[in-house]
Amino acid sequence: MVTMNHLSVEDPDDGSPLLPEAAEAPTPTRVCHRQQMVTNTDRGEFFLSRTENLSFSLVLLIGCYLAILIPAYFPLNKVTSPSDDHPYPKDLVLLNQSASLLSGPCHPRWCLNHLKPLSCSAGLLNIPVFVQQDGPVPWDLSPPLGLQGSEEHLALALASLPQPGLPSSLRGEGSCRRCVVVGSGGVLYGSHLGSHIDQYDIIIRLNNAPVPGFERDAGSRTTIRLIYPEGAPHSANEYKKTAMVALVVFKSLDLDWLTSVITKQPLSFWSKLWFWREVVDDIPLRPENFRILHPEIIHKTGQVLQSYALKQGNMLPTLGASAVVMALQLCDQISLAGFGYDMQHPEARLHYYEAIRMAAMKAQVVHDVSAEKLFLRDLVAAGAVIDLTGAL
Repeated sequence: MVTMNHLSVEDPDDGSPLLPEAAEAPTPTRVCHRQQMVTNTDRGEFFLSRTENLSFSLVLLIGCYLAILIPAYFPLNKVTSPSDDHPYPKDLVLLNQSASLLSGPCHPRWCLNHLKPLSCSAGLLNIPVFVQQDGPVPWDLSPPLGLQGSEEHLALALASLPQPGLPSSLRGEGSCRRCVVVGSGGVLYGSHLGSHIDQYDIIIRLNNAPVPGFERDAGSRTTIRLIYPEGAPHSANEYKKTAMVALVVFKSLDLDWLTSVITKQPLSFWSKLWFWREVVDDIPLRPENFRILHPEIIHKTGQVLQSYALKQGNMLPTLGASAVVMALQLCDQISLAGFGYDMQHPEARLHYYEAIRMAAMKAQVVHDVSAEKLFLRDLVAAGAVIDLTGAL
């Protein structure tokens, strides 16, 4: 019998082995013992302790929270300037109508006289414009329809305002005033109405709709900018030709924000967390240039819109519709520019200053834009307001 203790196969050319030399087999019991030790170790590392589990859950919760907030704090749709995309007006007929309107005389009480045929006219008149609280006022509704539950916050905000009521510059006693409410609609893009808008006595704008870079279509002056904290422009340039900022209160913290902006006392980090997007810390205007929009404007606008809505309940109007009702309290003649969502063309531009398309409006469920369009159409049909951009 032949016993082979060593086996090696060598290449005939260079003498190197083609197969490795056989290694001595390890003891089976030792291998099994080592495998059992590894298994026990892995099992201990897999299960987390209570402290580790709590830490992991907090990290996961914060991660989900940031995933929701980051798109709001850092919007993906950047503001874009129209530059030379529309070197000529896209509708000369509308531009000529606007020029003809401005060249004629101002007619006192024009809006009020043309509102009378409308069944909703009674709910649109004699509404206070700004909050001026000389004594305790019993608020029946909470923000934004009232200020119930926000009385202490309101008192602090009013204390920071040198002139909380309607300023003399907006009373217009004995004079006829023309007003224009500038919406953010994409229909304003390429209109070349900027020089016309600047000729109005009162120019009302909404939230962070930009002016610098869009003067050709949107004008350059602002008499009143209606905002809530999350919608306030962050650039100081947006306030250069602004006479007044009026806060629309949606929550008690909004009043604290206004007090902070006026007094230059910053809000706490904890307070800022309750805003749904980053808010501006400073607005370069004097304290006398701030006001608080009276919640009755929002309330009455919502009540009127209810008659146009399919669903019953408290209606929350957009700032655009609310601004029109506010203008009815201040102005003899009212024009609208940049109003009217064309939902039949989802590819159309939603805003005049960015590339978001009309289809994005289908995702919002807060406002009834269809009811608002019917309401504004009735105002235009009655001759109470003029639609400069022709989308209503």
